[in-house]
Amino acid sequence: MGQEIEQTSFGAHEQETFRARLRHETKTLKHWFDEQAFEQSSTPTTGLELEAWLTDENLLPAPQNDRFIAIADDARIVPELSRFNFELNVDPRPLADDFLRQTRRDLESLWGLCEAAAAALNLAPVAIGILPTVRDEMLQPAWMSESNRYRALSQELLRLRNHEPLHVLIDGDEQLDLRCNHIMLEAACTSLQAHLQVNQDDAVRSYNASIIAAGPLVAATANSPFLYGKSLWSETRIPAFEQATAVHGFRDVTGRDVLRVTLGTDYLRHSMLELFLENLAFPVLLPVLVEQRERLPHLRLQNGTIWRWVRPILGFNADGQPHLRIEQRVMPAGPSIVDTVANLALSFGLTLALATEETPPESLIPFEDARNNFYACSRDGLAATVRWQGRRVGVQTLLHDELLPRARRALDERGVSRADLVECFDDILLPRLQSGRTGSQWQRSYCQCNGSNFQALTQSYLAWQRSGRPVHDWTV
Repeated sequence: MGQEIEQTSFGAHEQETFRARLRHETKTLKHWFDEQAFEQSSTPTTGLELEAWLTDENLLPAPQNDRFIAIADDARIVPELSRFNFELNVDPRPLADDFLRQTRRDLESLWGLCEAAAAALNLAPVAIGILPTVRDEMLQPAWMSESNRYRALSQELLRLRNHEPLHVLIDGDEQLDLRCNHIMLEAACTSLQAHLQVNQDDAVRSYNASIIAAGPLVAATANSPFLYGKSLWSETRIPAFEQATAVHGFRDVTGRDVLRVTLGTDYLRHSMLELFLENLAFPVLLPVLVEQRERLPHLRLQNGTIWRWVRPILGFNADGQPHLRIEQRVMPAGPSIVDTVANLALSFGLTLALATEETPPESLIPFEDARNNFYACSRDGLAATVRWQGRRVGVQTLLHDELLPRARRALDERGVSRADLVECFDDILLPRLQSGRTGSQWQRSYCQCNGSNFQALTQSYLAWQRSGRPVHDWTV
């Protein structure tokens, strides 16, 4: 959600001045693209953010992230929108050799710190997309983290809606139909965000590849079937997040309303600049005026309040040189640490594979097909049927027969440790696809076998998560 701000209300002057600075900084960014000013590297850099929940002895959300973060006392552990969420930021690593093993060690070490800090408060951290025990009365403004940024976002979003309540309507196995006048439902949607730094010349192919990969990726990693006691989509985060922040952006060439949480409007054609130019069409949510103009603070703030499922990121290295990253946001948190690392391997490998195909896959898969695939996979998980290069195919078969081997080969060609590839692909991802047991499928199977006792479900989920075993090994 980004860094803290000092104010929570804004007037016409802030809006007008912010808009002017945003246009100026976008021109500066265009100059950087023209001059090829971005950091170049033969080895991509990877990073990740992992959002999670704090739960009490009854496995209910525990609104104590301030005390938890104070005890943990690590700058890599930060608050999130609600007082029962937090986020881990793992240090970036080059995509080479043993980066998967080192990422796992970093995650295990940081998660161990979280476990200890939570235990000091008689709490437990849980990495899961949507916590099955969360209820509507818990996702209210009183449970929002003490942050001007979050309160301002909620206020400004409702202002842009002319204070019309948000309408959340999700049809799945069951139907959820509710209205609310705040953005707290967004806090229910915790995710794994994979960052891949790319060179300017590779950015278009890599971004388009990430869009195409989004559907199969969410099918293979789904972990959020329940919300407010209802069985909805395999990855209910997707419609819940989109509808929890639904404010008009602009209409695309098809006449479709483009929301602030979106897969986008089309593939890139020339450069990632196209996305930052598109940002100018969105209303400003946080017109915070900053004097640090050399690092384009207004452009980055605007970009940070447009939550594309595949988001462009402008960053800077230690020397102040700008770089470009792609943030893949479709994957949920959990189920286990080893699952998380395998999901990252699939995300990075699939992006690299699709971005380096001799025939660009975006020339064979229309954007509308990629978009429809994404929502079909979010709804139906591995049971989804997708349209892939003109043919209809089950996504489970597509992943098993084609995409998993291509992703693995792409990482192997980059020199990633073969032992780590065996662990991630042969020992975790392949058995998951063969069994069909994602986190979402395991949760549904648990309820089919044991009834819809969401406290017992979460207790069993936490025990299995602590075991460290991948989800395909979990029993119900």
